[in-house]
Amino acid sequence: MTRSYQIRTFGCQMNVHDSERLAGMLEEAGYVVAAGDDTPDLMVLNTCAVRENADNKLYGNLGHLLPAKKAHPGMQIAVGGCLAQKDKGEIVKRAPWVDVVFGTHNLGSLPTLLDRARHNAEAQVEILESLEVFPSSLPARRDSAYSGWVSISVGCNNTCTFCIVPALRGKEKDRRPGEILAEVHALVAEGVLEVTLLGQNVNSYGVEFGDRLAFGKLLRSCGDVDGLERVRFTSPHPKDFTDDVIAAMAETPNVCHQLHMPLQSGSDQVLRAMRRSYRSERYLGIIEKVRAAMPDAAITTDIIVGFPGETEADFQGTLDVVRAAQFSQAFTFQYSKRPGTPAADMADQVPKQVVQERYDRLVALQEQISWDLNKRLVGQTVEVLVSSGEGRKDTATDRMSGRGRDGRLVHFATGDNKVRPGDIVRATVTYAAPHHLLADGPLVDHRRTTAGDHTEAGVRPKTNGISLGLPGFGAPPAVSTSDEGCAV
Repeated sequence: MTRSYQIRTFGCQMNVHDSERLAGMLEEAGYVVAAGDDTPDLMVLNTCAVRENADNKLYGNLGHLLPAKKAHPGMQIAVGGCLAQKDKGEIVKRAPWVDVVFGTHNLGSLPTLLDRARHNAEAQVEILESLEVFPSSLPARRDSAYSGWVSISVGCNNTCTFCIVPALRGKEKDRRPGEILAEVHALVAEGVLEVTLLGQNVNSYGVEFGDRLAFGKLLRSCGDVDGLERVRFTSPHPKDFTDDVIAAMAETPNVCHQLHMPLQSGSDQVLRAMRRSYRSERYLGIIEKVRAAMPDAAITTDIIVGFPGETEADFQGTLDVVRAAQFSQAFTFQYSKRPGTPAADMADQVPKQVVQERYDRLVALQEQISWDLNKRLVGQTVEVLVSSGEGRKDTATDRMSGRGRDGRLVHFATGDNKVRPGDIVRATVTYAAPHHLLADGPLVDHRRTTAGDHTEAGVRPKTNGISLGLPGFGAPPAVSTSDEGCAV
């Protein structure tokens, strides 16, 4: 009997990519995606422990699934991801209707655990404390026909006091360059135009095999992949950011002039308390070098407001760095305790009302900076990779949406052109808002692509796993994708 599945993903890009791997494994095991609003035979919750109220969200979702499970005998529920790694068997104690709990280090065990739970008629909990199989060795069913995640490392060697990721995903393990490039080639062979290199700290890549310049070399190697039009990466850490990476970004044509580099705070005192091993001067120095090499670079960041012990003077330091850095966007967060992190037990927790007031001031400043920067683009022609699901008002306004090479969101009028997600258009900016650009004139150019053909046909790439091998740069051996092809 064919069993259907659905995956709900919470949290970061790493979790999104993990869900693609889970989908690939399940389909290889004979599962199919649940149709429409049908109740699936298997519901997988891929959790995040970083977000606020993560526990409440998980158990709220599990509570909502209980009636469905009672109404559909044989339905299974599996919980994975960072919260599963943290809470382990506690999940089954609090929600005994859960069938499988698996951690961040054993994604590949899910099909076996599901079979075992059915056979034994009891919950299966498997949480490994270290990575046994690199996720890249697992098949993946990709969410997008035009853009793909490519993991270059897992885990993190930093000890930021607000972050629980190293405890849940372990020490950094680097994937070998040849494997990464093989996966990039496989995606491009399926029509994918854009890849994002993914890691908790991408520019420490190479530490495991002793090459401090490995990430810059990897970017340059991606420039040799025919058909790959855009390369992005997330996220770097300022302490590991080196000049060779800036040079690689500037000199490799398909590497986008976009940099997301978390600041977290502009106060050196707060950075020290966060165990962020750089200071504001070092951070701004990197920004200066990036802009000298790529004047058009769009730089985005993450900022935490109200970290324990943050004073008004500390917060003013953050505002000063924001003014100096001129970020195109900032993802701003109000500090909240994360159980299991050192910061949760720190003295001088900042009162909620103070955090809120500072947060509002930061958002107002950043919105004005974003708007001012975007206004400079009015009248310019931008290249847009058309996407799906990013413009909530597109249907009502007869527009479509996509991302420029600098990562900015562009809503554009299609006119009489039959544009599909995955196609490339060039459009002239007619209006700028803080968080998006509008291009309401005639399109300058529209290029139909294989990715657009695949989107229109409803097919998605499905890549085979790439196993561990020896380090190496340059073109990898030819990768055959004929057996897997595209998955509907």
